[in-house]
Amino acid sequence: MSATSRSGGARSPGLIPPPTRADGRRAAPALDVTGLRKEFDGRTVLDGIDLHVPEGTVFSLLGPNGAGKTTTVAILSTLLAPDGGRARVAGYDLVRQSESVRSVIGVTGQFAAVDPLLTAEENLRLMADLAHLDRATGRRRTAELLDAFDLTKAARRTVGTLSGGMRRKLDLAMTLVGEPRLLFLDEPTTGLDPRSRRTVWETVRRLVDEQRVTVFLTTQYLEEADHLADRIAVLDRGRIVAEGTADDLKRRVPGGHIRLHFPDRAALRAAAALLDSGTADPEALTLRVPGDGGIPALRAVLDVLGEAAVPADRLSVHTPDLDDVFLALTGPGTHSEEHAR
Repeated sequence: MSATSRSGGARSPGLIPPPTRADGRRAAPALDVTGLRKEFDGRTVLDGIDLHVPEGTVFSLLGPNGAGKTTTVAILSTLLAPDGGRARVAGYDLVRQSESVRSVIGVTGQFAAVDPLLTAEENLRLMADLAHLDRATGRRRTAELLDAFDLTKAARRTVGTLSGGMRRKLDLAMTLVGEPRLLFLDEPTTGLDPRSRRTVWETVRRLVDEQRVTVFLTTQYLEEADHLADRIAVLDRGRIVAEGTADDLKRRVPGGHIRLHFPDRAALRAAAALLDSGTADPEALTLRVPGDGGIPALRAVLDVLGEAAVPADRLSVHTPDLDDVFLALTGPGTHSEEHAR
């Protein structure tokens, strides 16, 4: 990916300002997409998807290989032209105001786009030059980012000697040189060990919480989406098949239940008679009652037991995880992820 595509850099005086409300604040969300379409060689890769991402949030796009995730990022970051639909990025029209779009976004892919022969500091200064920052501003921005990403001690080490997690942090820092309002992170922790992955998660969350940067994340790690994303969309065969918070999506998948434990078999039998949808385990003294794990379902079960004075000494709530959601909502991947990857 070219340096100019990963960060738009300094604002040009000729760029069209985004629309504003009467009170002077920006009217548009960070990302607003309607009916986005793309075909390759007669094959539909994106089949009219809609996306709405509020400013200052993390939005994650999940899907199997070939679902269209990378194509979506490539289009929304102006690297590919859409075949249909409309999109506004930070208030700018994706097609008519593509230069303005590039000025407010940052893009990083699956592999750290850093020069291994340069130091961390030199990589950042190079990006500042490419972003057309003057020398003083570039040096200041470099120092700020080295400090923000805890890379000051490694500033003069060549990148080839850094760990994978440090290289990924440097890659993110380079993406932020031009102070983008929206970051596209396409599988940013691929190939990292669990410790480095969590370091990147902490960095991303801090950017959102402290600087109100908006993050559009694609990932193959469902735990990553569960940990980071405010909202998640599931993309399958070019269509959005589900969208919501992680908890919303988990509640859509069967298998959630409340497990009640009783002090003796008499209490278990009484509870099983009252809650006839439950499955009793006399040896474990437990009753498994189907439910989504939400407060209304939990209250309903406890109210039934309370009114009949049936004692339960403990309970636990079991809900499906994102693995269950992913498997339930998506088909097998096509294993031919679009050539934009």
